[in-house]
Amino acid sequence: MQVPSDGARLVPSDCNRYFDRMQPDAHDLFVNEIYVSLQGESSHAGLPCVFVRLTGCNLRCTWCDTEYAFYEGKRRSVDDVVQEVESHEVRLVEITGGEPLLQKGCVTLAARLQEKGKIVLVETSGAQPINVLPAGVIRIMDLKCPSTGECDKNDWDNIAHLNAKDEVKFVIGDRADYDWARQIMERHQLPQRCLVLISTVFGAIEPRIVADWMLQDRLEARFQLQMHKYIWDPVARGV
Repeated sequence: MQVPSDGARLVPSDCNRYFDRMQPDAHDLFVNEIYVSLQGESSHAGLPCVFVRLTGCNLRCTWCDTEYAFYEGKRRSVDDVVQEVESHEVRLVEITGGEPLLQKGCVTLAARLQEKGKIVLVETSGAQPINVLPAGVIRIMDLKCPSTGECDKNDWDNIAHLNAKDEVKFVIGDRADYDWARQIMERHQLPQRCLVLISTVFGAIEPRIVADWMLQDRLEARFQLQMHKYIWDPVARGV
């Protein structure tokens, strides 16, 4: 199998084995892009942020908006990535994907960025173990709702590892997603563990509809929009 930068098409089931084989020392990464923008989601929404998007994902959500990250990327050392992040002179950094936790180097990168005084967010699907990350990293776990087609991939063991700094996100595409998210919140007492975020699939459902459901239920969660998609072209890269 070729490396992603040579155009290999990584099938979801191959991703874990691929990155295990290609990164034995955890000091390299396959990086899709690095850029500065406003943080569009989470409790840090609106703040300048450096985004480090890693290549590869073992899921294929129906509404995924970053399919280009499945395959495109270049192999870079963690040192090289840290140096580029520092050059932007922004304290907030998010490591995202794809699925960043497929790569062992993600853990190394998060630790190195913390050493540099950065506030580090890692956005993960929730299908990979989150307890591998260094203490203090803010884990934003996107639990997959039924409409994604990947709901059965959620790793429920991750919930026990959540702490008050972490955030859980549900992206709602329809009423069934919302009802499922509400049930999961109650079953696992998520609002007592961490901040819960409710988003909408951009263009699939009117945000006001979901906001009304939340108000009717007095749902203990923070409603959010993907701010960057309202400011810039919603399909543009690097924003």
